[in-house]
Amino acid sequence: MIVRSFKDIEDTERHVRSKSGTWESKRIVLAKEGVGFSLHETILYAGTETSMWYANHIEAVLCVEGEAELTNDETGEKHWITPGTMYLLDGHEKHTMRPKTDFRCVCVFNPPITGREDHDENGVYPLITEAEEA
Repeated sequence: MIVRSFKDIEDTERHVRSKSGTWESKRIVLAKEGVGFSLHETILYAGTETSMWYANHIEAVLCVEGEAELTNDETGEKHWITPGTMYLLDGHEKHTMRPKTDFRCVCVFNPPITGREDHDENGVYPLITEAEEA
């Protein structure tokens, strides 16, 4: 059994701040836990724009605080995401988030991330395995 809080991982290697400066993520469950998914709390900062494409992962996102516009960059379709709203990137959709307020969400990734990932120039998280971490 693993029990840990977001407060426990604050300002540790599990607390990642993006190179872009548009978000931070507390990665509470990682690939090294061996459970088949990773779990994070992510905050996207108000007034920013983050374009993402999880070419190597499926991501489910549950908004718990704040408001943001989600755009499917492939179709142009826009969605207003508010607390209690979930979106699932089950087709590896390229998408852009534009938070109106600080936007706090809980995210699940499959395959799980290792904790070192940040978006590359295409908005992609590289597929890193635990074997590469050694």
